[in-house]
Amino acid sequence: MKNLEQFFDIIVVGAGHAGCEASLACARLGLNTVMFTVSVDSIALMPCNPNVGGSSKGHLVRELDALGGEMGKNIDKTFIQSKMLNQSKGPAVHSLRAQADKQAYSTEMRKTLENTENLTIRQGEVTELLVEDGHITGVKTFSGATYHAKAVVLCTGTYLKARCIYGDVSNYTGPNGLQAANYLTDSLKKLGIEMFRFKTGTPARIAGNTIDYSKMEEQFGDERVVPFSFSTDPESVQIEQKSCWLTYTNEKTHEIIRANLDRSPLYSGMIEGTGPRYCPSIEDKVVRFADKKRHQVFIEPEGLYTNEMYIGGMSSSLPEDVQYEMYHSVPGLENARIVKNAYAIEYDCINPRQLYPTLEFKKIKGLFSGGQFNGSSGYEEAAAQGLIAGINAAMEVKGREQLILDRSEAYIGVLIDDLVTKENHEPYRMMTSRAEYRLLLRQDNADLRLRKKGWEVGLIDDETYHKLQEKERRIQEEIERVEHATVGGSAEVQSLLESLNSTLLKSGTTIAELIRRPELNYKVLAPIDKERPELPEDVCEQVEINIKYDGYIRRQMKQVEQFKKLEQKKLPEDIDYEDVGSLRIEARQKLEAYRPVSIGQASRISGVSPADISVLLVYLESRSGHKHG
Repeated sequence: MKNLEQFFDIIVVGAGHAGCEASLACARLGLNTVMFTVSVDSIALMPCNPNVGGSSKGHLVRELDALGGEMGKNIDKTFIQSKMLNQSKGPAVHSLRAQADKQAYSTEMRKTLENTENLTIRQGEVTELLVEDGHITGVKTFSGATYHAKAVVLCTGTYLKARCIYGDVSNYTGPNGLQAANYLTDSLKKLGIEMFRFKTGTPARIAGNTIDYSKMEEQFGDERVVPFSFSTDPESVQIEQKSCWLTYTNEKTHEIIRANLDRSPLYSGMIEGTGPRYCPSIEDKVVRFADKKRHQVFIEPEGLYTNEMYIGGMSSSLPEDVQYEMYHSVPGLENARIVKNAYAIEYDCINPRQLYPTLEFKKIKGLFSGGQFNGSSGYEEAAAQGLIAGINAAMEVKGREQLILDRSEAYIGVLIDDLVTKENHEPYRMMTSRAEYRLLLRQDNADLRLRKKGWEVGLIDDETYHKLQEKERRIQEEIERVEHATVGGSAEVQSLLESLNSTLLKSGTTIAELIRRPELNYKVLAPIDKERPELPEDVCEQVEINIKYDGYIRRQMKQVEQFKKLEQKKLPEDIDYEDVGSLRIEARQKLEAYRPVSIGQASRISGVSPADISVLLVYLESRSGHKHG
C-alpha cells in the first residue's frame, strides 16, 4: 500500500492563534508552507472569552502588529465593542481591549489565510514527528501520509490528549467539543521531550433573551475607538458598538459553591492538570478569597448574529445541576437558560525550558514551538509566540539570523524570556507588572520600537517603513521645537493658565516646561502655542509622553544600558559548569539544566545568585584571556 508523500519548506501543526500567525509569517516570507488542523472550521477559534487585548495583552497585539502579524488587523475588522483600559493611570499601563464577533473573527482570519500565496491548509491530525540525527525532517499524519519539511512549528494549543470535564462528566475532546489530538504526545515523549499537564476552563454560555439586563450595569465602549493595528485607518473603526453588562455574585452564590465543592473535579482529585492562577475558576475564587462578599461577573455578547452570551468571571467545572443553581443566584440571571455548560479542559503541553529564546527546541534542530503548547495561556500570548516561532523557522530555512527580542525591547521579549528561563508550574499569563521597563514598552510606541525589525525580517513593506521614518522625524522635530518655543506672561497666557488651575507665570518659560506640569498637556496649550504645526494625533501623543515623562524615560534607558551589557556577554555553547570553580551546587545544576545563552539570561534563573553571576563573569574573563594568551 502506497501512502501520500509531499514536500514543503515549513509545516505548522495547529491553526489556532499561534498557528495562524506562524503560517502567515512563513508564507509571506516566500516559503512553501502547510498548516495542519484537526478541523478547518476551527481556524482562529476563540474557545473561551470573545475578546482580544486587555491589560498588558493589548501591548502584545500592538507589538505583533508592528512586526507584521495579523491579529490586530483582524480584530479591527471584526470587533463589536472597544475600550482603552486604565485611562486614569499613566500611559505605561494603558491597554486596548476589544470584544470580538467570535464567528466573524474566525471567518475573516480563514479568508486571509486562504488568500495568502505559498500557504496550503490541510485538515488532518499530525501523529508523529520525523527526526534524523537531531534534525526535524517532517511529520506523519493519522492517515499514514508523510510530509517532508526543513522546519516544523508546533502550535497544538489545548488539543493534545485534551479532556473536557464538569462534575463527574469527562469527555476526551478538544475545546468546544472538537476532536482532540491523541497521538502526538507519545511521539514527543519518545524524542525525549518533557511534557506537563495543564488545565484551563471556560464559563457557561447563556441565551441572551433569558437575561434580565435591568438588574445589571450597562458597559459601553469608547466614544472614539482607537484601532489595534497601526495600519488601520482610525475612521474605519468608528462603528456602532454593542453593550456589555456587569453584575455580581453574592453570598448565596458562594454558599451554593461551597456546599458542592466535594462534587467539583478540581477538588475531588479528578483533574491532575495545574490551572492558571490569574484566571481562576469561580470555585477557586470562593475558596481562595473567602472574605470577599462578591465577585464581578461580565456578560459579553459572543457576536452580532447570535443570542449567546459569555459569562466572564464565572468559569467552572461544577456539575450541570450546580451550574444552573449557581448562575441563577446572580442578579439578572435568575431565569437564564444555559446554551453550553461551563467546563475545565486538561491538555498536554511542554516544559518551555527546553526551548531557546528563538522558540526552537534545544534538542531538535528545526523544530519550533509556539502558543499554549509552550505552557502559556491566552490568545494574545499564543499569537505573539506563533509569530516569533514562524519568523525564526523561516529565518533558519533561509539561513538568516534569527529574531530574538529581549526584555528591554518588547513585552513579547518578556513573555518568551519568562517562559524559557523561569520555572512555570501553571499556565503563564502576561501582566504589566512582569515588564521591568514598562515605561519604555508602552502600547502607543510599539511601532516605533519594532517596525524596523519587522521590515528587516521582511514582513513590513518599504512604504510602511518609510511612513514610520517620517513619523519619527516629525516627533523629533516637534519635541525640539517645543523645548525651545518660549511664552511670556501675556494676558492670554495667564488667562489660559488660570482657567486650568495652573500657577501663573512670573517670567517667560518654554512650552515644554508647561507640558511637564501635571495639570497641563500638549493639547490644551494649543491656543498659546502660535507656531504649532498641524500634526497627526499619534505624533502629538508621542510628543506629549516624551516630554512629560522625560526624566523617568532617561532613567529607565540607563537601566536598559546596564541590562544590555549582561545580555551581550554570551556564554559559550560548550561550557562545562563542572569546570567553573566556586559555583554553588544548586547554581551548577540549574545552569546545566537551562543552558542559558547569556550572562543576562543566567541571572534570571531562580537559584542562581548574584554571587554565582560574579563567578561566571570571572570565568569568562579568564577563558577569553587563555584564548588570547
